[in-house]
Amino acid sequence: MAATLHDVARIARVSIKTVSNVINDYPHVKPDTRARVQQAIEELGYQPNLSARSLRSGLTGAITLALPELSLSYFAELADAVIRAAERAGKVVLIEQTNGDRARELEVLTSPRLKMTDGLIFSPLGMGMDDVARLEVPYPLVLLGERIFDGPADHVTMRNVEAARAATEFLIERGRRRIVVIGAHEDEVIGSAGLRLAGYREALEAAGLEFDPALIGYTTLWHRSNGATSMRALLATGVEFDAVFGLNDTLALGAMRAIQEAGLRVPDDVAVIGFDDLDEAQYSLPSLTTVDPGRDEIAETAVATLLQRIGDRDGVIGDARQILARYEIVERESTPPL
Repeated sequence: MAATLHDVARIARVSIKTVSNVINDYPHVKPDTRARVQQAIEELGYQPNLSARSLRSGLTGAITLALPELSLSYFAELADAVIRAAERAGKVVLIEQTNGDRARELEVLTSPRLKMTDGLIFSPLGMGMDDVARLEVPYPLVLLGERIFDGPADHVTMRNVEAARAATEFLIERGRRRIVVIGAHEDEVIGSAGLRLAGYREALEAAGLEFDPALIGYTTLWHRSNGATSMRALLATGVEFDAVFGLNDTLALGAMRAIQEAGLRVPDDVAVIGFDDLDEAQYSLPSLTTVDPGRDEIAETAVATLLQRIGDRDGVIGDARQILARYEIVERESTPPL
């Protein structure tokens, strides 16, 4: 038979109330008492009754994470980081995939499944600034991504413009002057592509280099195949270039394959830099220089911020906050100095 609260109390030589206090992580328990209870729980394999705990506290111990597309490596690694951060806080994570579709994102915001969790970490891709009012929701919400700013919810995001400028400056400092961008979106201003392209242009201007529209490769989705296709299209134009900035790592890796297929050498003929610092970037040939945009920091901060909101039943925290993660250039083999 499954171990009970009474069994744990008997083995640990404490009251049932003390066991309950340890399970619910109440602070006013002596360290040696807490250790005895935790040892008894481990020995007996005791599993707390989460339903009963939820009824008492009004909380489920779970949070929801809604992301556009788990087949994209960035979002898969982000989900992993969120799950690990939540586990350290004793929480579980339920995943919703929206496919970046606005209707699906709006559905998630009002889904009855959210009643199974205590709050939502939400990365919209189809929604935009016109949808700000939809974020006035009756539960704790933390936003990720670049689609909506100055909304009514806490927002944890990356420094897209600054990081993209730093990536472009990194190439310029290594003697590259004709820098292709792979992954731009037509007419986009708000969004990762628009913000990173803005950072690229800032770096060119600061270095006294002219912006050349012929060096911009447009795509739709940021998949590896799109990076290769966009790069092949640019190669077919005969435009001269000596570096490539992929607006994410998967685009950069696809572009690198197309460059090598065309008989050019990376990095001798063309330097390549990406963005996201995916795990696979360090295993490409050559290994890919990239921007680490602070993914783990974003995940940890988003979970911590959401848990603060969940625990803030008296509204002490106040207005929505915007939190920007730190970034760094991770230098590898694809960008040596000339």
